[in-house]
Amino acid sequence: MTEAPETVRTSNVRVACDGASNIPGGAALGHPRVWLEIDEKGYVECGYCDRRFILNGGPADVAES
Repeated sequence: MTEAPETVRTSNVRVACDGASNIPGGAALGHPRVWLEIDEKGYVECGYCDRRFILNGGPADVAES
C-alpha cells in the first residue's frame, strides 16, 4: 500500500473533505466538498486529493513507525 499524501485521524465514520481545510484562503484553493463514509477497513480516501481519514480505534488505526 502506498502512503497517502495526508492522514487525518477521526472519531466520526462520516467525514467531509474539501482539500483546503489547512490552506489559508480556504475552499478557493481546494476541491468541491465531498462527504465520505469510513467502512469496515477502518479508513477512507478522498477521490480528489487522496487524503486518508482513519477511524480512531478501527482496524486501520495502527501506530506509525
